[in-house]
Amino acid sequence: MNYLKFTQYVYLLFAAFFLYDGVTKLMNPALGSPWLSFIITAVAIFMFFFRRKFSKKFDDRNKNS
Repeated sequence: MNYLKFTQYVYLLFAAFFLYDGVTKLMNPALGSPWLSFIITAVAIFMFFFRRKFSKKFDDRNKNS
């Protein structure tokens, strides 16, 4: 279960990729609308902090047991 501590960083990688994709689409309107990429970026960042918060909560609960 130790690998779950590292999987939260995958969300940051997704956020970086979709942020790059959104900026690229913003600079070149022929590629399409950038808003979906920015929404996915925001969701990925939210999920990173959400997973991080609950990971700490579960670690604290396991330490008290």
